[in-house]
Amino acid sequence: GLCYFADNMLKDAGRSFDGATVVISGSGNVATYACEKATQLGGKVVAMSDSNGYVYDAEGIDLSLIKQIKEVERKRIKEYVQRKSNAQYFEGCAKIWTVPCHIALPCATQNELDVEDAVRILANDVRYYVEGSNMPATAEALKLLRLSPKILTAGAKASGSGGVAVSALEMAQNSIRYNWTPAEVDQKLRNIMSSIYDASAAAAEEYGLGYDLI
Repeated sequence: GLCYFADNMLKDAGRSFDGATVVISGSGNVATYACEKATQLGGKVVAMSDSNGYVYDAEGIDLSLIKQIKEVERKRIKEYVQRKSNAQYFEGCAKIWTVPCHIALPCATQNELDVEDAVRILANDVRYYVEGSNMPATAEALKLLRLSPKILTAGAKASGSGGVAVSALEMAQNSIRYNWTPAEVDQKLRNIMSSIYDASAAAAEEYGLGYDLI
């Protein structure tokens, strides 16, 4: 859902994930499957993190390895560099925002970004800041990002609502005693996120807020 929302932002600017560099904080469910979808859409995810630090892989994050480490072995993300010799590990998860990228997807935890992190994002080549985790930025950090003319921001209430949307689809299936295929659910989710994006953009225009999706 997060990546579908971001994809709509990109399309409105005549762009796409194709060829874009992406940084994703976290390595839990939201981050892992944001990585999967961003890659499917043509992006290259170069960094992910956990609460101890982050890994940087210029060749693109090996998602199958991330899943093996985090979902199967339940180990720390620093294990990644033990198996990918070209990757680098850095202590301190917040410093992941020093990695240059076009698209920043915070997917770790609430208040993971403070003003210092927002300054790091603005200092890089970031053009799209799209929230996956619930309120990942402090109020001061988000204000700084929203005021910047070079970066487009999306708040988690909209961009991170895919989980709630799919829960509603699950309830609908239970209610009518019916099973949709994964492909059908994925398409319904894509349509839902597009509708949420369109409503957000239309409201901003209607109330004279420019392109303030929040």
